[in-house]
Amino acid sequence: MSNLIVPKGYKPLLNLRQTELGIKKIKDFFQQNLASELRLRRVTAPLFVEKGTGINDDLNGIERPVSFPIKDMNDTVAEIVHSLAKWKRMTLADYGIEKGYGIYTDMNAIRADEELDNLHSLYVDQWDWELVIDEKERTVAFLKDVVKRIYSAMLRTEYLVHEYFPQLTPELPREITFISSEDLLQKYPDLAAKEREDAIARECGAVFIIGIGGSLSNGEPHDGRSADYDDWTTLNEEGFEGLNGDLLVWNSVLDRAVELSSMGIRVDKKALLKQLKIKNQEEKLRLFFHKRLVNDELPLSIGGGIGQSRLCMYYLRKAHIGEIQASIWSKEMRREAAENDIFLI
Repeated sequence: MSNLIVPKGYKPLLNLRQTELGIKKIKDFFQQNLASELRLRRVTAPLFVEKGTGINDDLNGIERPVSFPIKDMNDTVAEIVHSLAKWKRMTLADYGIEKGYGIYTDMNAIRADEELDNLHSLYVDQWDWELVIDEKERTVAFLKDVVKRIYSAMLRTEYLVHEYFPQLTPELPREITFISSEDLLQKYPDLAAKEREDAIARECGAVFIIGIGGSLSNGEPHDGRSADYDDWTTLNEEGFEGLNGDLLVWNSVLDRAVELSSMGIRVDKKALLKQLKIKNQEEKLRLFFHKRLVNDELPLSIGGGIGQSRLCMYYLRKAHIGEIQASIWSKEMRREAAENDIFLI
């Protein structure tokens, strides 16, 4: 079954050669701007980690990592990373990164349980970044400041794309809107979470939803989060729980909200213990990563991931992530896409 969304009257504004050029320009320019905005040093990252160390990202806790035995290590099992949320924090410690500075890397992942559609692929490519912070910076105000700096890099990149390809008209608003997930629920009480995202993104153009992972007043979280990286339980200075969030933009091609980045201030020891208890995952405290955090061997940090293919897809006004990256799609989806001028690489 094909989950393809076909925008009415879709015609790509760039040919294949222009698309590849655009992808290169966007990736080179944006990562340089991101690094300078947040004072990040590029580092080399793993594609896989050892199973049982607690380093891999559990995402929503139901996605199975791709794994394989390592013959030369007595069949020790390795897992393809889902993301590098916890690995980055350990790297900050191991590299001795000072407060106010951080790292970024190209994160490549395989998510075999993904439901494939215009926005979701088996292959995930992100800029994963992590920044060392001070205790006093564990606030919503600091989170918003970081989001604004990332958004400014996005604005500059959009202008660059327009300079190269004038037919791609800028659409991002000059300012990004902030709203808590609870306030968003109160604003649209009759809508499901994804419908609320569509509604606010349509209204504002670009929005950052704060506080994702903890239960809202309706008894449900806005979306799922692992217990051991983002802090979604700490009561912040604005009176609600959570120091994390998602950055979404309104995609005029697909006529819906698209998440480009997930980020947050990371758990300290207190938040880790609380969130593991909520998730009934306290057995994780015996794992390598969690022991290091509880033993105060890891710095306080903020970090996140920014989707490379999704960002390019947005700027280049593409209808499908497969127009940006090479992946595997069903024959049915490839056929239907080709019939509608959606050329999957």
